Amino acid sequence: MFDVWSRMIASLVCSVLFCVATLQSVGALQQSGYKGSVYVSWLRKKENLFFNRLWVWALCLALVSAVTTLCFSFLGTVAALAVSAIPFSLLCGLFIFSDRKFALKVPVKRTKRLQRLFVAYWFIVAVFCYIFIAVLAFLAKWNGSPFYALIAFVPFCATPVLLPLLLCLANAIMSIFENAHNQKFIKRAGQVLDETNIIRVGVVGSYGKTSVKNILNAILSEKYDVVATPASYNTPMGVALTVTAPDFAKKQVFIAEMGARKTGDVKELCAMVKPQYAVFTGVCEQHIATFGSIENVWAEKSEILRSGATVVCGGALRAAVEKDGLQDHARFVEDTLFKDVHLQATKTQFVLCLDGKEIPVACSLLGESALENIALAVALAKEMGLTAEEIIKGIEKLTPIEHRLQLIRSGDVYILDDGYNCNPLGAAVAIKALCRFSGRKCIVTPGIVECGILEEQTNADLGAKIAKANLDLVILVGETLVTSVKNGYITAGGDGENLQVVKTLKDAQNVLAAWLTAGDAVLFLNDLPDVY
Repeated sequence: MFDVWSRMIASLVCSVLFCVATLQSVGALQQSGYKGSVYVSWLRKKENLFFNRLWVWALCLALVSAVTTLCFSFLGTVAALAVSAIPFSLLCGLFIFSDRKFALKVPVKRTKRLQRLFVAYWFIVAVFCYIFIAVLAFLAKWNGSPFYALIAFVPFCATPVLLPLLLCLANAIMSIFENAHNQKFIKRAGQVLDETNIIRVGVVGSYGKTSVKNILNAILSEKYDVVATPASYNTPMGVALTVTAPDFAKKQVFIAEMGARKTGDVKELCAMVKPQYAVFTGVCEQHIATFGSIENVWAEKSEILRSGATVVCGGALRAAVEKDGLQDHARFVEDTLFKDVHLQATKTQFVLCLDGKEIPVACSLLGESALENIALAVALAKEMGLTAEEIIKGIEKLTPIEHRLQLIRSGDVYILDDGYNCNPLGAAVAIKALCRFSGRKCIVTPGIVECGILEEQTNADLGAKIAKANLDLVILVGETLVTSVKNGYITAGGDGENLQVVKTLKDAQNVLAAWLTAGDAVLFLNDLPDVY
């Protein structure tokens, strides 16, 4: 019915349309850390309509293709099929256009890895389309019926439903290459580090790593030329990307944020970075989902104390550090470092007691966590030889860290953006910070994730904290965790009339648009990516 070239052209055109139409799906896989299981969980979410949209698309393609070929059958089979390609392509274009309104909260990042994956995805879809079309053409020829020939290619319209499976196949194949490529890149970056005399600083903990890293960067920059892993880069690849940057060799101090989601992650980063100094912020329930228990989280994070680095620890870690006999390289923040602390709605004031001096300080970072993070950074800066004057200058230059209890003024409304907070301790601090405002107060949150078997209790506790804060409006977003938060809120005596549950962040923003007035304050606590 169709020759080889016709099949190839049809396959190429269809594969391009299909892949472009499902670019958002590729973005969801990227958010999933290129883990197929997480991506499949996203597809299966009850409130996720992506798979439903694929079914509707496939059914529309099948209906339009069948009707068109039958209506134009008087032109002959080949001509009728060619005519049906027009509405087929138009429907694909309509799906691409309409899918924009379902945009991901986290936009697709066109990294080199994603580009390689997309090419592999397109190739696999193109091959699949060619084989599918060839098989259907063979069946039409084998059947011999003119009527069957007109509708022989209708089953091909089911291809959109199979696209997530083909994407997972492309990802599985490319992961073999990516893992090998990444390991070579990481090894090369480790060699670059070994060949330099740069002072290396690690930042480890269940929370506060990015904030401490940024504060350290500001303070240490008063004496040294500093480079740090950007944003929330805290994996071997994040370190490697920083180390292989063109100007790395000119720097004097390297600050590496060290994340961990499974046993061995911190040990691997320590072996790569070989830190001489470090900050250990603390341990909480975060990432129990992957570690299994709080004991396993501690065991992994405490690897920094076995690295040989001089480690500044939060005071809450003292008992655990001494219990495990890891105090030889540990330094603890002194309780006398700050006095006359005034936590205010829009700024933080305190007196820094350093080198026998008492120096008044004001900064724009908010909440008790900011004080703890500054204290850790100051203690390490002292270990690294900075003077009190240099430390003070660094603190005074601190600016709010994006999405981490960041205060934003929107007209006469105060917005506390704590979108990247995802731990119980930080949530408690953020709620207290919200309560320092004098106007009406609102919180918007989907709950706290990655706490494993403690997730239900953690979110119930969050609900109780919100209830005790006596807020004017509580907006819970989504369906993943909000039931536990709601139950905790109601059980703790929260006012049900002040509670609203919405499906999406956009819905929450619509509620706020009608509710907010001058002087109000709203806290956005933990803005989950699309895959949760």
